[in-house]
Amino acid sequence: MLFQVGGQGDRPTFFEMAAAQQLPASLRAALTYSIGVLALRRPFLHKVLDYEDEFFAMLMLVLETHSLRTTDASFAESLYGLRRRSVQLKIKNDNVRLIKGEKSQPSGLEKRQRILSVVFLVVLPYFKSKLNSVYNREREARLQASLWGNDDETFEGTSYFDGTEASPVPSRTSDTQVTVRARLRKKVQKLVFACYPFLHAGVEGLSFSYQLLYLLDATGFYSLGLHALGIHVCRATGQELMDTSSRISKIRSRERERLRGPPWLKAVQGALLRCSYTMLDYAQTGLIAAVFFFKMMEWWYQSAEERMSAPTVYPPPPPPPPPKVAKEGISLPNDRTMCPLCSQKRANPSVVTVSGFVFCYACIFKYISQYNRCPITLMPSNVDQIRRLFHDM
Repeated sequence: MLFQVGGQGDRPTFFEMAAAQQLPASLRAALTYSIGVLALRRPFLHKVLDYEDEFFAMLMLVLETHSLRTTDASFAESLYGLRRRSVQLKIKNDNVRLIKGEKSQPSGLEKRQRILSVVFLVVLPYFKSKLNSVYNREREARLQASLWGNDDETFEGTSYFDGTEASPVPSRTSDTQVTVRARLRKKVQKLVFACYPFLHAGVEGLSFSYQLLYLLDATGFYSLGLHALGIHVCRATGQELMDTSSRISKIRSRERERLRGPPWLKAVQGALLRCSYTMLDYAQTGLIAAVFFFKMMEWWYQSAEERMSAPTVYPPPPPPPPPKVAKEGISLPNDRTMCPLCSQKRANPSVVTVSGFVFCYACIFKYISQYNRCPITLMPSNVDQIRRLFHDM
């Protein structure tokens, strides 16, 4: 049961089904990597990476639609010589009851099953990817807020940190200034953040259950989607391969017969059809060959010595947000050149390194010596953390 690699019978092995299911994700990762390599010399390709989900969904929509239309199999399943067959269950008498021990009769896919197969193969994975992106962004935003606090409650003024000009008024955004679109987006993000973990766990749990039952020969459906559509995945026979070739020829003949217009227009339409047929015929091998070619070229032009000797340079991390002003702390003056302690123009301006606020040297030295904290943020500090500023902006 676990090692039916020999491929006896029409039923695919668990490993064949798993490989076919994981191929789109591997293909997406390889295509993203290849486009990233090309974008180093062609910067306009970065726009493709900005809309990676949409680009890959459109590509798979074309491939899956063509594959299901011509071969009754998904793009990945056709690479492994598999076919989808509709399951027609037998009944006896007028009672809708299955005959025990009776095998299902597989047949070709219906139009409804092809359309729904595209939905399960392309549309649902696209929405899942978008939900995952929204969830990750919301999680990162909440993690940052838990570490640094809410940015809306911090001061935009940086004169008390490094001497630059800004306003000491806190940047609180009132509800009246928030647009309806921003509110709706925030609510959707919160809803996704609350519901997505449970939805993801449920989907993964059902997927694992079906795969386990398929591995134990307890069911003929590898996934919930196949069960809902009433489809079995089977190995393609020689007759089916011949029928597929004749079906493709008939479909293309009908499409050529539908061409209307003057002779020159028919010639142009026929040339476009031939180009599209050629692209679709070689799409499978072309995609795999292109990915392999780019991986080989990268390995060829980047030696092991260069990878070992090249230093890893990372961009500098962004500066942390300014510390929050404590409610019990001293309020900031409106004039940035005034000392918050004595409310006079700063003399011998000095900064507290733990918070970045600037005071008179005598005022801050006396305050920290007595209280051992910053007077504005109430963060613990000592006199060794006072630094003289020789250029007061």
